[in-house]
Amino acid sequence: MHVEALDHVNIITDRLDETAEFYGSLLSLERRDAPPPLTPQTATWMYDEGNRAIIHINSVDCERAYDREVQPGSLTGALHHVALKCVGYDETLQRLKDRGMDYQTNLVAAIGLRQIFTADPNNILLELNFFGD
Repeated sequence: MHVEALDHVNIITDRLDETAEFYGSLLSLERRDAPPPLTPQTATWMYDEGNRAIIHINSVDCERAYDREVQPGSLTGALHHVALKCVGYDETLQRLKDRGMDYQTNLVAAIGLRQIFTADPNNILLELNFFGD
C-alpha cells in the first residue's frame, strides 16, 4: 500500500452556499453537485482546473458515511476529515485488522470508489480512497 496524493478536504458548514462562493471566488474552483446518493441541497464539491474535486462542502444535516460531532464556526472545528487517494484496498484492510484498529468502509458505486475510514493516534479522521481498486 502507498499513498498517491492528498485527495480532498471536507468541510461541514451551516453556510453551504456562502462557503462554495468563497472557494469559487477566492481560489477559482468550480462548484458542482456531489455524486449520488448526496444531494445538491446538502453537498457540493469544488473542482480545480485538473478536474479534481479537492474541497467537499457538506451541510450539517448531510448524511455521512462516517458521522461524528463537528462544530461549524469554531477554529478548525468544521474540518471533518483528511482524505488520501490510495492503492491497495485489500492490503490496507488487512493491516487495520492485524492491528485491531477500528474502521468503517463505504462504497460510492456511482464513481467506482471504495473507502476506508479510520482515525490516527491523534483522533484525526482519515478517509482512504481507492478508485477502481
